[in-house]
Amino acid sequence: MSYSILKFSFLLQKYRSPVMVVSCGGLLAANMFYHTFPGLSFRQLYQAWSRGKPISLSDQLQGLFQQVLEDYGVRSPAGYSCFASYGFHPVAAGAPWLPGGAHVGLPANFDSTAQDPGGITQRSVYVDGEAVAWDSEAGGALRDALVFSPAAQRFAVAREVARLDVGGPLVSAVVAPVSLGLVWVYSAALKQMLGLHGGPAPLRGAANLAALGLGALTHLLVSEAVSQWVEYGSDRRAAAVSPDYTRGGVEFYDKLLSHNRTLRALMGPKGEKVYAASGNIFPAHLLQLKHAPYTSRRDFLLSLLKNTA
Repeated sequence: MSYSILKFSFLLQKYRSPVMVVSCGGLLAANMFYHTFPGLSFRQLYQAWSRGKPISLSDQLQGLFQQVLEDYGVRSPAGYSCFASYGFHPVAAGAPWLPGGAHVGLPANFDSTAQDPGGITQRSVYVDGEAVAWDSEAGGALRDALVFSPAAQRFAVAREVARLDVGGPLVSAVVAPVSLGLVWVYSAALKQMLGLHGGPAPLRGAANLAALGLGALTHLLVSEAVSQWVEYGSDRRAAAVSPDYTRGGVEFYDKLLSHNRTLRALMGPKGEKVYAASGNIFPAHLLQLKHAPYTSRRDFLLSLLKNTA
């Protein structure tokens, strides 16, 4: 057994450059598969269904999507497509310059208005196994939080378009392969600094473990920074379309925070572990990558409004 481990370590050391290239390349390919072939993965996952058939997007939402593409001034509108998705907020994957194109899912509640909330109330939302009563106080608050003005809807779609237009998925996908490559760099640097290249195997193993820990820490910090950079950048580009889009963004995040506060109340103690009193989402664990808080994204848009006033 020990001979096999030593032989494997020797081969790994001898061919470390090809192994590193293949490992990083494979990890990048795995991360990008979701966005390279969104029609086979993402769209199948988020497509809304009814009675065994995929739901078609309404003419109103198709018009909304085309309006956003025109307002944003995308360079290749043919690279974008939209579909009816489940959930209550737009989702997106892919890139307009990849063969699979960019796919944006629009939820049914975007067809709803305060006068006609059918896209919301005709659906059942379950909290802890119980359906939310739309005519209750909490149900009414949740319904109101899911009704968006046309400006808020356009902003919500535009931020997804902006994220895909600048290659946000690719930027995020690169972080893990780079972090893996840095593990090899850290390992070589530590062994060089401590003179362990010809040292005992246990010490070299300890150096490798230390390099792995540094790589994991690098991944967490860089992923968080990149995630927030992409999110704030998408908000900024969507808001830059017009002041109306900026105001719509403020409304969108206000409604999102209200939605989360209502769920926090409905879920009781469980909700307090998931949602903060402000409406932000707590990370599931300390090692989970942190996204920009919704309150910060709303305040960021408010500052843009003040600067343009």
